[in-house]
Amino acid sequence: MDRLRLILDISKTHLLAKKKQTIVAALGVTFGIGMFIIMMSFMTGLNILLDGLVLNRTPHIQIYNKTTPTFYQPVDRYFNKASTINEIYSIKPKSRLERIHNALPILSELKKNDKVLGATPQATCKVFYLAGSNNLNGVISGIEVNEEIRLFNFNEYVVEGDVNCLIKKKNSILLGSGIAKKLSLSVGDNIQVSSTSGTNFSLNIGGIYQSGLAEVDDIQSFVNLNMAQQILNAGSNHISRIHVKLKDIEKAVPFSHLIENIYDVEALDVNTANAQFDTGSDIRTLISYAVSITLLIVAGFGIYNILNMFIYEKMNDIAILKATGFTGKDVMYIFIIQALFIGFIGAILGMAIGYGGSVIIDNIKFETEALPTIKTYPINYNPSFYILGFLFATISTFLAGYFPAKKAQKIDPIEIIRGQ
Repeated sequence: MDRLRLILDISKTHLLAKKKQTIVAALGVTFGIGMFIIMMSFMTGLNILLDGLVLNRTPHIQIYNKTTPTFYQPVDRYFNKASTINEIYSIKPKSRLERIHNALPILSELKKNDKVLGATPQATCKVFYLAGSNNLNGVISGIEVNEEIRLFNFNEYVVEGDVNCLIKKKNSILLGSGIAKKLSLSVGDNIQVSSTSGTNFSLNIGGIYQSGLAEVDDIQSFVNLNMAQQILNAGSNHISRIHVKLKDIEKAVPFSHLIENIYDVEALDVNTANAQFDTGSDIRTLISYAVSITLLIVAGFGIYNILNMFIYEKMNDIAILKATGFTGKDVMYIFIIQALFIGFIGAILGMAIGYGGSVIIDNIKFETEALPTIKTYPINYNPSFYILGFLFATISTFLAGYFPAKKAQKIDPIEIIRGQ
């Protein structure tokens, strides 16, 4: 016990005797760990933000009728394929209704399924937005507002007006921000829309919808489901799409196949719909880890160089320690303790700087039309980043001190004294 206390006292004396080198070594760890935490917090926060923007607005499964070529042609049914060769050009697509057949029973069954968090219908209308002599192509979707808010955070994308206007007034419309800008319209104004059948409707603008995608905001608007069915001159059973959100997104692919097999409809799962986005997210995460780990490795080599020089300058002290009865292991422990102390102090300060930097970034205003729901830069305060940073600082400084200390353990004090 006394020997350990003596080793600790000697380590402390060495550190205080070379304050400048000690501070430089600790700062190397501090900034390495601090930048690692800031980088990982910001990059993973950005990935979570972008994933959330897509997944919050994207149904896990979209059900609709898809126009496809007829698989079996009449000529194939009449002639034997084994004995004849039939070549058919300009195959016409199979005639299918735009609306989903038996949509209401399908919707009811989906809502009862224990794997489904919710399902909401939509009726899609192709229209013209009328403004004097200008006729702009557009799409109006009839929705159930409360379900869209509950399942897909629809209210976050209404940047002006009241999202509940579709419930309060039947002829209200949430107009796309691009359309509103082009036609110089605002909340409270009326807009004339014309259906494909030529019927005109006067709708009151109750709010402005902004998805952040210009090509969507230039054509897309929303009305109450019943209003959309009226524009289509269709009954209450006219539903163009059913959007499904599952309790477990991982089951989207098999559940979509099940829906297709049972109901004879097209079911697009979220993985297929966002394949390119998922690839981009994985690449961004990989780059984040690569850059952050590089920072830590560079910091580790800096610590090693400083401790190596530190031991070289302490050759005389090592010789005296060994000459007075300290073993090689005692000398090694002295320098390892110094390295661990530098790593511990640097890790604590690095975590503090990392957290402080993350808080500063988290409070910097970041407003852009492309991301209407975002007000500040995204930060992920995941404790694993801090734990990983602390462990790396401790392990790297231990290794950075161990190898020079191993060298110091083998030093022959007679050779050093003779060289003096």
